[in-house]
Amino acid sequence: MAVFEPEAEGLVLDAEETGGDVVGRSPWSLAGRRLLRNKLALAAFALFVLIVAVSLAAPLYAHRVAHTDPYASNLSGTFQLNGKTVQVIQQGAGKLGLGETPVGPTWHAKYFIGADSQGRDVMARVLYGGRASLFIGVGSALLACLVALVLALVAGYFGGITDLVLSRLMDLIWAFPLYLLAISLATVLLARPTTKPLKIWFITLQAASLWIPLLIIGIVYIPYVFRPIRGQVLSLREKEFVEAAVAQGAGSLRVVFLEVLPNVLSTVIVLLPLMIATTILTESALSYLSIGVQPPKASWGTIVEDGQTLLYTRPWVAIAPGIMIVLTVLALNVFGDGLRDALDPRSKVRMK
Repeated sequence: MAVFEPEAEGLVLDAEETGGDVVGRSPWSLAGRRLLRNKLALAAFALFVLIVAVSLAAPLYAHRVAHTDPYASNLSGTFQLNGKTVQVIQQGAGKLGLGETPVGPTWHAKYFIGADSQGRDVMARVLYGGRASLFIGVGSALLACLVALVLALVAGYFGGITDLVLSRLMDLIWAFPLYLLAISLATVLLARPTTKPLKIWFITLQAASLWIPLLIIGIVYIPYVFRPIRGQVLSLREKEFVEAAVAQGAGSLRVVFLEVLPNVLSTVIVLLPLMIATTILTESALSYLSIGVQPPKASWGTIVEDGQTLLYTRPWVAIAPGIMIVLTVLALNVFGDGLRDALDPRSKVRMK
């Protein structure tokens, strides 16, 4: 265990920033205290939790507030607004007085920010789209981090031919342009009849299943997590505490899970929110290209794609999901930076 002298080599530890008396406090406790002092990171985390909460409440909003089905077309429907009957799809409402244009924002419970080209409530679709985008983003980030962690522990600790094979496999995935690889996998997996399920070993997935883009995005991001963790494991296996555990007769699994793993968990925790932000952006891009989330389901990316044809007449169709993407990614990146500062033991060491 490393011991820091308060004034060694011109470094001074700020007792106030580290929580006062650090004796008897675990590194996780100190990290928690540092994180609680970072108001910006806490505000970002609160914003992300709020976005998750409103997305989870999508059915409540759709059925109890807007009284609409976010997936059903409503081309000939009408609704009451301020005592008047309003058509959802209005004839000749464009700038040139031609064509069909969906109703714009009413700023009321029904069609709060308007309808899309199929007469569907945009607000309800944005909330439902958030459920899909967050599910895929969080799920694929967890998948990438967990698989990369296991592979990095095995490759970094055991070395030899195991490290060579796993590292070359990661290099092979890394060599492909990320979006090109994701598009290729999505095209292969989705290019089949919609009635024919996808079978992966003992798992059966329907054509419109959210698990398909989740798996695709999770796979392509494994090398991005594998590399930094493997490098850390290579350094840790040469440390004295690992050599002491081996000298005492501890088996390889015991050393890996009890000595090495706890020392790389902080890296995984810091990477996780940043990976979630990245995978949400990737899912939105793939869905915008119509190779991510498939109809009848919707995500923020598919809603942006649906709204591009209405950008000049009903811009909120595309702007609303875009705002949600920006806020979510921004919140996760700021919170990730706060986690990094809290978990890095050097973050509160300053020059004398």
